[in-house]
Amino acid sequence: MTLTRDARVAIVGGGLGGLVCARVLQLHGRSVTVFEREADLDARPQGGSLDLHPDTGQAALRAAGLLDRFHELSRPEGQEWRKVDHATAAAQEQEWPPGDEGAGVEDRPEIDRGQLRGLLLDSLAPGTVRWGRAVSGALPLGDGTCRLTFADGATEDFDLVVGADGAWSRVRPAVSEALPEYTGVTFVETGFDDSDVRHPELAKLVGPGTLVAESGSTMLFAQRNSNGHIRAYVAFRAPQDWHTAAGVDLDDTAAVRTYLSARLDGWAGGLRYAVLDGDHGFVHRPLFALPVPHVWEHVAGVTLLGDAAHLMPPLGVGANHALLDGADLAQALVTEERVDDAVRAYEELMLPRSAELAKRCAEGLRHLVP
Repeated sequence: MTLTRDARVAIVGGGLGGLVCARVLQLHGRSVTVFEREADLDARPQGGSLDLHPDTGQAALRAAGLLDRFHELSRPEGQEWRKVDHATAAAQEQEWPPGDEGAGVEDRPEIDRGQLRGLLLDSLAPGTVRWGRAVSGALPLGDGTCRLTFADGATEDFDLVVGADGAWSRVRPAVSEALPEYTGVTFVETGFDDSDVRHPELAKLVGPGTLVAESGSTMLFAQRNSNGHIRAYVAFRAPQDWHTAAGVDLDDTAAVRTYLSARLDGWAGGLRYAVLDGDHGFVHRPLFALPVPHVWEHVAGVTLLGDAAHLMPPLGVGANHALLDGADLAQALVTEERVDDAVRAYEELMLPRSAELAKRCAEGLRHLVP
């Protein structure tokens, strides 16, 4: 069995969980390579704002030696949530759904996902991330090692392969046959640039954090990001092909706007503006989740973290637990003498934790979008 200090470790996926795992390993003098299918850091937008919780996301950054830098970049004022009446936009008391652990608790500052990813990337040794290296599969070899196959046909063997490659993980089939399933809820996203200057009434309505409104099976989120940007999402329960049944071409901005306008009939003007008058087109985001619970029998030489291990509805906990997974796995690899013992210790901690959290998030989504 391979000693952890000598292990060849490959992390597939340069998201938050994989990067924090690599950072903690390097802090302790361990070798690691991250394979990322994107061509570079700026290949695509990184999504909205995240609130990092003290006992999960922030704990992981503390283990990575990056907590102080995080606090320099974060926005404590972004913790504010405003729930308003859909018809009048008048303030309402916030009721937190199951699954949003720590809801209402202070010390969960916000940070843009892209800023956090940049912070983690900057902390790694040059050359750690191999950009443009798409992985097509992982094959445990039966001797405690695992072979990665790349999209270009090349292969490389490692003592441990960590699948941190998200919802549609190419590593997951090495340990599990599970596939993400549509939750019955879809999000439609738009955005506003330089909102304090160009959309002052909306900026005032949203405030420094997140605005929430709901009516029936339709919910609106408008979220403040850095640099005056606001992201707005309409969430509703519908078949995955709702747009086909409604005769809506998702690439036709005007057609999507007409559909959403009808769906928001009777909503306050400011809330309708948050959806219908964005500076960008609309992005369709159907929500998928892995079966609950998602567990697997231990396979030597390979494991999973983050969405690859426990994809769940986005109720503010997924990124936090991806970060915690990455830090926990790295710390096990530093603490245990042998790779397989470290992976077993990590999975014994992560799998029951994520199963319980996924159950709560599924309940929370049913609560939010009935």
